[in-house]
Amino acid sequence: MSDRQAASPEWDRLRATVLDADSLVRALASGRRKGGPAPVVQGREVRRVEVRVVDLKAGRRLQVTAYDATQAHTTNHALGEDARAVVDALLAEPFANWHVDTVDATHQLRVTKKGAPLLHTAARREAVEVSRDHDRAKDRLLAEDDPVLVALGISDAQGRVKPTRQAKYRQVEEFVRLLDASLGEALEQGHVRTPTLDDPLRIVDLGCGNAYLTFAAHRFLTAPVAEGGRGLPVRMTGVDVKQQSADHNTQVAAGLGIEADFVVGSIGEARLEQAPDVVLALHACDTATDDALARAVDWEASLVLAAPCCHHDIASQLRTAEAPAPYAMLTRHGILRERFADTLTDALRASLLRREGYRVDVVEFVESAHTPRNTLLRAVRTGARGAGAVEEYDELLAAWGVRPRLGELLGGGLSR
Repeated sequence: MSDRQAASPEWDRLRATVLDADSLVRALASGRRKGGPAPVVQGREVRRVEVRVVDLKAGRRLQVTAYDATQAHTTNHALGEDARAVVDALLAEPFANWHVDTVDATHQLRVTKKGAPLLHTAARREAVEVSRDHDRAKDRLLAEDDPVLVALGISDAQGRVKPTRQAKYRQVEEFVRLLDASLGEALEQGHVRTPTLDDPLRIVDLGCGNAYLTFAAHRFLTAPVAEGGRGLPVRMTGVDVKQQSADHNTQVAAGLGIEADFVVGSIGEARLEQAPDVVLALHACDTATDDALARAVDWEASLVLAAPCCHHDIASQLRTAEAPAPYAMLTRHGILRERFADTLTDALRASLLRREGYRVDVVEFVESAHTPRNTLLRAVRTGARGAGAVEEYDELLAAWGVRPRLGELLGGGLSR
């Protein structure tokens, strides 16, 4: 810890709480301090860090899981001097918030703009049991035997993921993991409003199909913090063109006791009573992803997570467009043209979202071994137009002679 932190009673109390191996449930550090650098853990910039105590064959250990933009990195440390050094190093990083759950209390520390720590402690009404299970903590946001996964047919009646559903489980798990990290950061930075029981967080899943993502996200986000969830009030809505899907999903929701709405209609025409805070779209085909992004912009959604599927629209345009010199080789062969179309399409989408006041990342949300469609567009509405977004978009259009569907939906082929 820094000298300033070492002399602070707030930091001392937080340090002692995190190092109390008998009572610690989970400690979560997240967000970066305004105007400061990103926290660096294990030699990489991270968005958040989770600390737990786990029981391994080698004995009890302090487990640290650091999350960067795409992956989780876990290390285990012996209790005692090793653990104390690790915790001191974490406390020295410029995280904006610490949330620490113990068996009998919740501790929240926020660092002000001037660097002062504000610590609030609230006692629990009832003590909670702490899990030291290593496997669950390492990889799973949703346990294989979670009722939601059983109801969706991903897991069998014995609570085991079916062999034929492993890929779907992996996709949903990693998508929810990215949703958790992205939403947590957006909430802490004030880009997403703080939900209340009277006005819960409104999330819409566009092109929800059988609502794997809808139910999994709802389950994780509403689960108590002590159980590893977010503990947020949430109102979920799924949109799909099929009445059959809506009927099926409504029945599943009733069986699980989940309050969720399912709207029948196309992504571009579906009407909601209230604009959503968060828009999700998992593998919407071709220009359906553009429809989803356009609706999100129209709703001024605070957070957008979209995993595109195929990119036929731009690929077909590249067949007849004249490639700028010296890049003709990129579109001469079919397989190269398709792969380049993927990249160009998502680059144009990211540029358009930046033009509309979003901060955009393009990341891998699941390893390519599990699915070839593993790109995710993550956009947070800041209201500030990205520097150079207009120019770079216009230059890409002029160079490649294409007309992206999203550009048309947002107001024409060239920038507004």
